Amino acid sequence: MHLSSSYFKNRKVETLIENQTSFTTARSSMHIFETQKVTEQVHLTFDNTVLATMIAGKKHMYLKGMPSFDFLPGESVVLPPQELMCIDFPIASRERPTRCLALELETAQIHKVVQYLNEYQPKVDHGDWSSLTANLHFAHDEEVTNIIQRLMFLFTEDHSSKDFFINNMLQELIIRLLQHASFKQYESPHTALQNSSQRFVYVIEYIKSHLDGDLSIENLSKKACMSTSHFYKAFKNELGLTPTQYINKVRIQAARRMIDQTNLSLKEIFMACGFNNRSYFNRQFKKFYNISPGDLQTGLV
Repeated sequence: MHLSSSYFKNRKVETLIENQTSFTTARSSMHIFETQKVTEQVHLTFDNTVLATMIAGKKHMYLKGMPSFDFLPGESVVLPPQELMCIDFPIASRERPTRCLALELETAQIHKVVQYLNEYQPKVDHGDWSSLTANLHFAHDEEVTNIIQRLMFLFTEDHSSKDFFINNMLQELIIRLLQHASFKQYESPHTALQNSSQRFVYVIEYIKSHLDGDLSIENLSKKACMSTSHFYKAFKNELGLTPTQYINKVRIQAARRMIDQTNLSLKEIFMACGFNNRSYFNRQFKKFYNISPGDLQTGLV
């Protein structure tokens, strides 16, 4: 992600730790935090639900109810109001500052989007969409990356319709964040059993345990007792990914684990993960991890 020239023009460095540059509209705020020295145990909270996105550098994050984790570019966290972030900055410097975006989301706007989804895009089996009330850490897909990049430009732009543009982008962003939250529910068995469609819980577990089997839309829709068109539409609606995108993601993640933890050849790995074509496997792997499986296996990272 790239910061606009307007950001650098308006920014004033007043502290080396979490120097804040803010841009506001009538209903939302965006903050860019910049740290230029190694430090630990920095605490941060927001009054609203916040999307925090890494732009450059590296943080180590401590959030309630989650194991600590490295926070890297291409990743975001969503936190409810007044949720404490405890942050370490292991590599920040003047030459290479660590930068992070924090985008505050109004509770009223989130509720409005949730109401819209429950009315016009309800979940399978009459389940309800719910607000962003739990901590969420996720890697971006292309759509979320593009929205955040666009918002970074809009907040720093001097345009008479700026508030209107930003409000529309925020609505799309909230929908995609809700889909990511739904995706995490299905990935967490205990949460999924409580809050999610039993059909999709079963289908996702089936996919994970049959990576080298028949994962065609036709077969999966039968497992869900749905027509192929309804299954495809409902799956993408709730998880933000098409069934094929989800299957590729799970297969590539499994391949990565096998590369890291076994001595199997790449052919054995991609065949075990359900790929029949080496070049297609290579393309999907590099798209996901930005490195070829061969380079990863030989240590050329």
